[in-house]
Amino acid sequence: MAKDKFIGEYGINASKKMLYPYISTASGLSQWFADDVNIDEDKVYTFIWDGDENKAKMVNSRANSHVKFEFIDPEDDDPSFIEFRIEMNELTQETFIRITDYSDIDHEESEELYAGLIHDLKEIVGG
Repeated sequence: MAKDKFIGEYGINASKKMLYPYISTASGLSQWFADDVNIDEDKVYTFIWDGDENKAKMVNSRANSHVKFEFIDPEDDDPSFIEFRIEMNELTQETFIRITDYSDIDHEESEELYAGLIHDLKEIVGG
């Protein structure tokens, strides 16, 4: 199946420092992004959605800025990934999250999925 690259930007009323744990830690991600998230001793993240486990490595991160997870699939030479970036519009001082999702989920489904997930995150952080 062909992969699609979805990029969405969502304004959120919270500081970078407050948001970062929600995109970078297992406990933070399990509050809004997945049903559950675990990390093993090799720093492999296991994301659980509807009982299905998906393993990923954090391949890039910068405190209070961004994280990128690359999903592990030995049979796929074009790995899926998800990247969360927390950015600030210097003019308006608005904080927003830019999500880049490269996977086999189609664009429309990704739009609906992330709109719901970001709504959940906003409720958690009060933003």
